[in-house]
Formats: sequence, C-alpha cells, structure tokens
Amino acid sequence: MNDLPQRRLGAGGPSVSGVGLGCMSASWAYYLDRQDDSLSELALRRALELGVTHFDTATLYGRGHNETLVGRALRERPPEVLIASKCGLENRGFPRHKTVRDGRPETVRRQCDASLARLGSEYLDLYYLHRVDPTVPVEETYGALSELVVEGKIRRLGMSECTVDELARAHETHPVSALQSEFSLWTREPLQEVIPWCAANGVAFVAFGVLGRGFLTGALPEGQTFPSRDFRARNPRFQPEAMSANMAIVDGLRRVGERLGATPAQLCVAWVLAQGEHMLPIPGTKRARYLEENLGGATLVLDAEALAELDALPPAVCARYG
Repeated sequence: MNDLPQRRLGAGGPSVSGVGLGCMSASWAYYLDRQDDSLSELALRRALELGVTHFDTATLYGRGHNETLVGRALRERPPEVLIASKCGLENRGFPRHKTVRDGRPETVRRQCDASLARLGSEYLDLYYLHRVDPTVPVEETYGALSELVVEGKIRRLGMSECTVDELARAHETHPVSALQSEFSLWTREPLQEVIPWCAANGVAFVAFGVLGRGFLTGALPEGQTFPSRDFRARNPRFQPEAMSANMAIVDGLRRVGERLGATPAQLCVAWVLAQGEHMLPIPGTKRARYLEENLGGATLVLDAEALAELDALPPAVCARYG
C-alpha cells in the first residue's frame, strides 16, 4: 500500500487514512453519467492500492446494492481496512421524499443483519444511525445498537446528521466514535456547534459532500441540467440562478488553486482536513481518475494566506435541501 496521512477514528479508535472514500454515488443519487459496477469496483480496488483504509456505504444506497458492491470489491481487503455502513433510513422508491426514517430496535437489528450478509462480513467496523427517527427516542435506538456491539456484530457506533443534543444523548447511551455530516466550503454550519463538540468529546467528524456534490470541483458548467432521477435535479443549489451565483465560490477556488498548483477538489479536501485533527473527509466518486485527484488533497498544505482566502469565500446561495 502507498502511505496516506493517518488520523484516529475517535478517541482510542483505530488509525485510518486521513481521506476516505464515500461510495454512495456508485449506486444512488447521482445519475449524470451512467452507473457501471465494473468501473466502480475498479475505483474501489484502486483506492486500496493508494492506501485508503476508510470506506463508507449504507443500507439506503441503492437499497442495499452499494453494500453488495463494496463487499464484493473489497472482499480481499487487509485487516486494517475499515468499512462503515448505516441503518435507520430506507428509500422506498424515488423521488427522495419517499425516504423514511425508522429507528425502531427491530428495524436496526434487521438492517444490521442484512448489511453483514451483503458485505460478507462477520462484523461491521463502524455502524451509524443514518438519521434519528423523531418517533423513537434516540436512547432506545442507540440502546438496541449497543446490544449488537455486545453481541459482536458491530465494533463501533456512529451518528449522522443529528443535533448536538441528540449526539450527546446517544453518547451517554453508548460511546459515539464518529459523527458524519455534510461539511464543505459551501456547507459550513457544523463549525458552529457540532464540530467543536466532537473535538471536545473525542468523536471523529466524518465529512461527506466535501466537493459540494460535484459543484465545487468546477466540472459542472453553468446551465448544467440533470436527469430527473438525479438528486440535484430538485436541489435548490443546482437550479440555474443558484448555480450561476454559486460560481463565485468555484472562481475563488480556482484562483487559490492556480497559486498553489492544486485543483479545486484538492483544495476542498485540504480545507476540511485543516479544520482539526479529528476531521475525516470522505469525498465520493465512482471513477478512479477522480479518486486519485481527490487524494492529492491529503498531502496539500494550506498556508495561512490560502486558508484566509478560502475562509473568505462567499456562502452558498440557497439551502442545501429543498
């Protein structure tokens, strides 16, 4: 394996590559280009060759297809490679409004067993509660997950996209190793409360959406349209006027990148890493060439001038969800 900078997955947790791989796009949400399992498997195996030891999937992604794909591609993975998955959220059909939360103990147990079968594993390295179900106390859901830890089916627990209160209540029920949430140069809200809480409590912050769902890379031109099944077709930030306004962020990334000899994607990754030693970005891709580009951000050092320029970039126009 090539060496990538390492970071700890929570206080006392294992060492993983500082930049991981989000696997969702291989099976769900983005359809601007065709889904191709063979290309996705090549990207997953290339990630192993480049030293990635942190892979992220979920029951939700393609209704289990993504877990099956990841399990197949990484079947011969070394023991230090960690695969994270998630429960408590199901997609019962497109469009996105048919995604439902279900945090009942019997549901997370069933989903855990199904995840293990699809991944071909005896245990899950890290298992997140994908979203808190407002009809089920988080203590009840997390208590059921902690029982699965005792049974040896899960090694570590995480939370995703939750409030600090929900995170603290879960942490009191069973130690939270990682909190996963969207975080990027155009989604900075976690800096206000969640990221500092994680730092103070020994919880890793796993950042998804680091590349702004592809927008911050500069690869999407103004006027880009999306197939109806693509999540971005309905997303406020990807409507024509918003995309035009948000190009100011991409332009700023390009200016900094020209000075440092880095791409916008690499700057996005490096900026997240610079927010603290507990930060673990998992930029997603299903193509090996983009994977290699993204991993270049793992070793990119941002000087004070670059950080100041990036911090000064304008906020995104429109909300991240409709």
